[in-house]
Amino acid sequence: MTYKIILSVLFFIPNFLNAADKSGYYFNIYYVIPFVGLLLSIAVFPLINEHFWHKNFGKISTFWALLFSVPFIINAGLVKSMHYFAHAIFLEYIPFIVLLFALFTISGGILINGDFVGTPKFNFILLLIGTSLASWMGTTGAAMLLIRPLIRANMWRKAKTHVIIFFIFLVANIGGSLTPLGDPPLFIGFLKGVDFFWTTKYMLMPMIFVSIFVLTVFYFIDSYFYKKESVTKPSQGPVSFSIDGKFNFILLLFVIISVILSGVYKNSLGYISIFDNEVRISFLIRDITLFILAIISYKITSIDLRNKNGFTWFPIQEVSKLFAGIFITVIPALSLLSKNQESFSSFTGNMYFWITGILSAFLDNAPTYLVFFTSTGLTPDKLMDGVTLLLAISSGAVFMGAMTYIGNAPNFMVRAIAEENNIKMPGFFGYMLWSFVVLVPIFILYTYIWF
Repeated sequence: MTYKIILSVLFFIPNFLNAADKSGYYFNIYYVIPFVGLLLSIAVFPLINEHFWHKNFGKISTFWALLFSVPFIINAGLVKSMHYFAHAIFLEYIPFIVLLFALFTISGGILINGDFVGTPKFNFILLLIGTSLASWMGTTGAAMLLIRPLIRANMWRKAKTHVIIFFIFLVANIGGSLTPLGDPPLFIGFLKGVDFFWTTKYMLMPMIFVSIFVLTVFYFIDSYFYKKESVTKPSQGPVSFSIDGKFNFILLLFVIISVILSGVYKNSLGYISIFDNEVRISFLIRDITLFILAIISYKITSIDLRNKNGFTWFPIQEVSKLFAGIFITVIPALSLLSKNQESFSSFTGNMYFWITGILSAFLDNAPTYLVFFTSTGLTPDKLMDGVTLLLAISSGAVFMGAMTYIGNAPNFMVRAIAEENNIKMPGFFGYMLWSFVVLVPIFILYTYIWF
């Protein structure tokens, strides 16, 4: 009984120690403390001591994961707790990180050469191209393909942080709206029965609407900073353009095919059970295939090309370690949401957009999408026919992934690459100030028109 007293004091309430029922473990709200602690660590530590954070972010993530896991195992028991851990690891984290690893490694093997100059016109065009590509090669793939050319083109400028921030808004998030390949929440919908091209049909106009406003704001802001540059502006002559590592485009095509096939054959190949979690064999084949494609890319692409591309493993290491902690500590938050799904059954499209979006900005947007997708109580066919609720949930999860660094994994990766190239990026709250000022008014207008 001593351990129960200690844990009760640790979490400040006696009823933290709850029993399990047939549907799962009864999480108390105080189980969410480690998750909040991890988010605050991500926000605060880089501001207090950036060097310490970069050296120890993996240990800090592990600390918060253990602070949740140890009490949970003690109170729920090994079997029950392993059910939750296995679900988070095998159904969420591994597919998530393997896909990111594949897109990061393969895209990092493509070198776009050109004597580009970071003018407002060039930056606008590149952001437009990246936004258009993101739905078809994933936000991670498009972001990793274009972030380095964008950085090289703007290295001469003193004021360039805003360029990276808008790149995160558009290429790493909003651009991934049109297919299940674009963003993980939409892929979850595809696996649940949403037609592959449903998002292409119904999210095309919302994506164009939001993107036009964000791109317009960007052009005016970038033009303002461009005119204030005190350094001599390089002139843009005829652009020489070439691409090295073209074989990696074929590997990206195989990534797309493997993702699509894993959904097509999800019910045909059966599953294996891991602590009462059904892990689809088609998903395992997909993950193994993606990992092999990444290894092939790394082996066949010359190190010299990757060095010219500024390729390092640090961005994917940071994402993998931090999101491992996030996927573990977010378990009680998502469980509490799912156990209160009936509270959302009367929500309108406007309400679904904002609640899904806000929570997606701070939780993993794929399971958040799934919670609200399920909370409607409607079948995928009825959701697709009704359009409004599914559109609200889908656009909320995708668009508002841009609101914070942790809203979508490419956000972290783009920031890490920018900082590797000595671009000073804002902290967690500084970035949120940008996203709030730029995006929230556009989202308000979007909900007023569509919902």
